[in-house]
Amino acid sequence: MKIALQYVNDVNGNTQAVQLPVSEWEKILNKLKKYEQALKLKSDLKEAFEQVEALKQIKGHKQTLKEFINEL
Repeated sequence: MKIALQYVNDVNGNTQAVQLPVSEWEKILNKLKKYEQALKLKSDLKEAFEQVEALKQIKGHKQTLKEFINEL
């Protein structure tokens, strides 16, 4: 993706900011949102698998899905 950027420099020539077209900014925000959603899903799945592994280690009575739903 090639973006037409403009750099804003201070009196000493140091870059202080970058400007880009609003349409490009919106594309970047949309991609960022998708990446955040994917990262959240990955994190949630990792936590779920860790919980399953922890439950497998528990000895004794394990609650069935039917028992869980009946409690709701």
